[in-house]
Amino acid sequence: MIAPTPAAANIWERRQPRLQEQDSLALRQQLKTWLTQVQEEGYLTASIDSFKLKKDSLTVHVFTGGQYQWASLKNGNVGEGLLEKVGFREKLYRGTPLRPAEFARLQAALLREAENVGHPFAQVRLDSLVVEDDKIQARLRVVRGPLMLIDSVLIVGNARIQQNALYRFTQLAPGQPFSQQRLDEAVRAMRQLPFVRVVGAPQVLFAKNQARVYFFLEEKKANQFDGIIGFLPDPNAQSAKLLITGEVNLQVRNLRGSGKQIGLHWRKVDRNSQLLDAEYRHPNLFNSPLEVAGQFHLYKQDTSFLNLRPRVEVAYPLSTTSRVTFFTEILSTQMLSPEVIKRQRNDSSAIDANFTSYGLSYNWNSLDDLFFPRRGMQAFLQGAVGTKRIQRNARVEASYYDTLQLRTSQFSVATRLERYWPVSKNAVLLTRLKGEALLNERLYLNELFRLGGLSSLRGFDDYAFYASSYAVSTLEYRLYTGLDSYVFLLYDQGYLRRDLPQNALTQWASGVGGGISFSTGAGIFQLVYSVGRTASEPFTLQRSKIHFGITGRF
Repeated sequence: MIAPTPAAANIWERRQPRLQEQDSLALRQQLKTWLTQVQEEGYLTASIDSFKLKKDSLTVHVFTGGQYQWASLKNGNVGEGLLEKVGFREKLYRGTPLRPAEFARLQAALLREAENVGHPFAQVRLDSLVVEDDKIQARLRVVRGPLMLIDSVLIVGNARIQQNALYRFTQLAPGQPFSQQRLDEAVRAMRQLPFVRVVGAPQVLFAKNQARVYFFLEEKKANQFDGIIGFLPDPNAQSAKLLITGEVNLQVRNLRGSGKQIGLHWRKVDRNSQLLDAEYRHPNLFNSPLEVAGQFHLYKQDTSFLNLRPRVEVAYPLSTTSRVTFFTEILSTQMLSPEVIKRQRNDSSAIDANFTSYGLSYNWNSLDDLFFPRRGMQAFLQGAVGTKRIQRNARVEASYYDTLQLRTSQFSVATRLERYWPVSKNAVLLTRLKGEALLNERLYLNELFRLGGLSSLRGFDDYAFYASSYAVSTLEYRLYTGLDSYVFLLYDQGYLRRDLPQNALTQWASGVGGGISFSTGAGIFQLVYSVGRTASEPFTLQRSKIHFGITGRF
């Protein structure tokens, strides 16, 4: 039996707790939860006066008192812009119940906005407080306290980062107002750097209107050298021979503590085809926030054609987790065997051309770790426009070019969206969508995107597909057995479209498989087994692919 006092009967009926037959301690906890809920409705003086448990009977005497309400809550000295940010409206505090949790959220929002503009010691107060007949009227005031400016940003630990590079990575610099929000963003940015490890929460020392920020960072091996060997069925061999492919990567990050990067990537795609990528990145150009980069790409397709793509970028950080990049690049493609065009005037297999484009890209990253992320997202969007010029080849019959438009406008777009979902303590689900499109009145085979292999569509030969536009979605389940070791299952689904006048094609391609990645004394070893399927080729173990390699960091 529960006996509320008459004044509490109404609220008791609406908020009556569902008491279960348990021990007295559990019953008291349930009643305490009920009392908190009642007080949150404005019954600030509510209490449980007595509690008596006898056999199967429970007697509780409850007092609620009156419901306190806001007569008015007016602005005292808070700026209108700040009130708008936190969603404060005077009409919301007129004739409504006083709910402590709701007012606490308002206080927290005001304090958060104040500490993000250099006032970490701000206070929120109620001024001119009047209580009459359970109605409260007051004025809202913010005591900002002293303005705190950043004095310096320092590293505790053996991480090697030059001071200007540290300011760039954290987006914190001397003379800025201290901001807790920017400090939190700086921590997330430092966790994404491949060459440092965050070993503790940052500390801030306040003295004489100045804030000194300390980051606890240890050096992490991030320079990378790795090689991968692939064993694939040789489609050109008469017997069941294997084709050996290979890949070598060299990546030097944080050169002399400056954040500069040098990269080199070589890959043998098949017997007579290979590619080469080189990159250099230079941050803080002339002590500015700008980062410049130069890239070079070479791809040779057996004896058919050769593609060269130099690119120059200028990037500007919008925040610690996002950046916008302006770039220009030239794609030059050259036929190595023009006899194909001599035999067929309407052939779209290859052409001599160059495409000069100018574009803009945006990158946003909130991953918790660059190499082994377990949660977070990253997004990449890119668009470019330019002019494609078809070059006359002296070894090709001159009349071949009479029907061609030698100068046209061309567009390209690209996107990559990726998210890591923590499923359990050691399990992560990766979802990814990647796509590109090339738009022009007439495209040729040697201009198209190449897909297939470990880095794009697993279960197929490297660069097995030509596409003028494509989309590849990925679902990957990873079960971590250590900080940098996991086993995984994968599924890739690709949609590929080839818009060529005499060789148009639309197809779906799927790849499934699994693998393992674990740390060794020499580096990170990875083994991937996968098999692919198209409409004309079902899943078969005879066309399965095995890739393995080791990534060494120094």
